[in-house]
Amino acid sequence: MTQQLDQTRTETFDSLNPITGDVVGTHPVHSAADVEAAVASAREAAAWWSALSYDERARHLTTWRGVITRRLAQLADVMHQETGKPHGDATLEAALAIDHLAWAGGHAEKVLKRRRVPSGLLMANQAASVEYRPLGVVGVIGPWNYPVFTPMGSIAYALAAGNAVVFKPSEYTPGVGEWLARTFVEAVGRPVFQVVTGLGDTGAALCRAGVDKVAFTGSTATGKRVMAACAETLTPVVIEAGGKDAVIVDSDADIDAAADATLWGACANAGQTCTGVERVYVHERVYDQFLDALVEKAQGLRADATSGSQLGPITMPKQLDVIRSHIQDALDRGGRAVVGGIDAVGDRFVQPTILVDVPEDSLAVQEETFGPTVTVAKVRDMDEAIARTNATRYGLGSTVFSKARGMEIAERIRSGMTAINGVITFAAIPSLPFGGVGDSGFGRIHGPDGLREFTYPKAISRQRFKPVLALTSFTRTEKADQQLASIMAILHGRGGTIPKD
Repeated sequence: MTQQLDQTRTETFDSLNPITGDVVGTHPVHSAADVEAAVASAREAAAWWSALSYDERARHLTTWRGVITRRLAQLADVMHQETGKPHGDATLEAALAIDHLAWAGGHAEKVLKRRRVPSGLLMANQAASVEYRPLGVVGVIGPWNYPVFTPMGSIAYALAAGNAVVFKPSEYTPGVGEWLARTFVEAVGRPVFQVVTGLGDTGAALCRAGVDKVAFTGSTATGKRVMAACAETLTPVVIEAGGKDAVIVDSDADIDAAADATLWGACANAGQTCTGVERVYVHERVYDQFLDALVEKAQGLRADATSGSQLGPITMPKQLDVIRSHIQDALDRGGRAVVGGIDAVGDRFVQPTILVDVPEDSLAVQEETFGPTVTVAKVRDMDEAIARTNATRYGLGSTVFSKARGMEIAERIRSGMTAINGVITFAAIPSLPFGGVGDSGFGRIHGPDGLREFTYPKAISRQRFKPVLALTSFTRTEKADQQLASIMAILHGRGGTIPKD
């Protein structure tokens, strides 16, 4: 918020270091009135921001990008303190967000500016054009697992499109959100981007505060509650929810590369990744070779509190119960842990766990685990692999390892994104849209689709000369009706041609 709140009356909450349990910072629980004030302030700022040219907005975003880049280590440390993720992972996350910010600012004009579109033969006397205009104020509700990269996929694109933004970060990472908003105001000098902090009620208040759209990232269950709250005011939403992403390994795959990517996709960020790898389907010809390689690589990976650990803690304590229950259910139903197991779940950390022989209807296969665990299954062929991959209500990301059939397999997977011979690579490409289908949500961030997501199309038709046939007038004659019927028969009747723009 831009205005100082009366701390004597404001309830507060603490953000904690998940490694040590120490208090990282104390933050206000912003009330519904506070949120409404922030949105009102943002709406005033939006009038100024939207009136700027694309170049002027791009220059402001470039200045902000420079501040973030120069203080990258500082931002990474705040992320490390609040999430527990290693500094290297935090730096990588922030770097990817910076790249997206650059793309959004640099491409907004090309994607959104007014452009001519064909008028068609019937309306040849009209000049037709469309542009994409900012909505006004966008509310962003962000997650804790990637507290910079994920919300910036909405924040950067909404700002580049000409909107003001009010951001409600996760209660686990409020300091990251405040850092981003503070550096923006420092760089731009106007409260175009503001932050409100608090718990679930603050997020609900943002949904009801009169914003023009809400971009939410989080669980599917919470996403449904966000939609319900937004429905009260007919506020549109973009939802990026959970995932249960699979890797498909074909018989001709580079097995070492597939195993390396699978392990990273399953265990990076302690498995707390919506597009993380949770299932693997391997062709029977290379199953044993793949599993041996995966197990060998996983045995050298450990999560602990030492400075050199490549895996951080489970940020949200209650997720430990979910991870434990999924592993236990898999074991109870005949699955085997070839690495890790139920004892891998500690008080703060979870060690890498690889499960095999797990039934397809088990929790570990059907529900989002959000921990450093993965199931590996043998399949007869790629048809079976694709069928199993698609047999889930989620549809966020996916991965295919195949030298000859990668594109063919990828096109048959029901998911918003697919990486071929890599893992989660689509997220790092700013020009590609990011989002899912089914219970993974709807709408898109990133790329041209991400810019348009935070706009509305404004169509204009302009008469260039008087029409040959006066069709939209009460002076229309019977002869004009007959001529129209003849034209329709030529254009669209039997033996007609397909009109091309």
